[in-house]
Amino acid sequence: MATAEQIKSLIRSHLDESPDRFFTTALQVAAHEARQGHTALANDIRDLVDKARKKQTSDVIVSIPKELTGLILSEEPAIPLSSLVVNQDLKSRIERIVLEYRQQGKLKKHGLTHRRKILLSGPPGTGKTMTAKILAHELKQPLQIIQMDRLVTKFMGETSAKLRLVFDRIRIGPGVYLFDEFDAIGGERGLDNDVGEMRRVLNSFLQFIENDPSENLIIAATNTPKLLDRALFRRFDDILYYDLPDAKECARLITNLLGTLKRKNFPVEKAANAAAGLSHAEIDHACKDAIKMTILSNQSHISYKIFESLIEEKQASYK
Repeated sequence: MATAEQIKSLIRSHLDESPDRFFTTALQVAAHEARQGHTALANDIRDLVDKARKKQTSDVIVSIPKELTGLILSEEPAIPLSSLVVNQDLKSRIERIVLEYRQQGKLKKHGLTHRRKILLSGPPGTGKTMTAKILAHELKQPLQIIQMDRLVTKFMGETSAKLRLVFDRIRIGPGVYLFDEFDAIGGERGLDNDVGEMRRVLNSFLQFIENDPSENLIIAATNTPKLLDRALFRRFDDILYYDLPDAKECARLITNLLGTLKRKNFPVEKAANAAAGLSHAEIDHACKDAIKMTILSNQSHISYKIFESLIEEKQASYK
């Protein structure tokens, strides 16, 4: 049965007319019952909460508050999972996120929840933002991108309040929510150059993501995982690490991007070796530039010479 504190919290939230706190406590009761082996009761409680939430949400016009204008960018991506060129292990883990989301009803019947809080980590241009777009497309949900750098710099002193509005939006608005440039608030709380305001913001984020009752995917992307506070990692259901493409991935990427415009004897392996050390995004830019140069020079196929010159331009930027 529910603990004494949970029963008192349910009564208080009902008397205070605080449905959010009531729902949160009810879900905690469901989780407690599931751990006790009372799966049927736990599922019944969750179903009741879901129905009540849907009724509440249907009465709310889901719109971005004026205070969040410019901080949340909404788009409808059309990038399929087949477009992502990463190692098979990483791709399998992304497929698992999609499968669990689609089968969340089946998981609920067994007292389980789907993966929905995901941390994407790795160098710039390796496919983190693209993964968020792919997940939104595969799950048929809008992608909502939270511009964390603008949230912090523009609303210093009010960041925690704005963050609360963002999570209020997550609670009532369906979508895949991407906290881009997450380093802006996720830094280690013990760093000497940290300020009290940002420590409070990070603490707020930890509480919000821990208590978020929605079923939406929440994704945080970072280029510098070593700077993140260690307390963040256990708040996520899955942590996906991205890296620069290896030779095989470079070859697949170049083949996909150049398509039928490359000559039959185009040396893909040689091109992949030339692109070693570049990110997915940089190879993508080089391939698109090669296509543009080919079109503008009225040629029917891309020559390796053109491609090589563009790759050398990219490589030279690191020297």
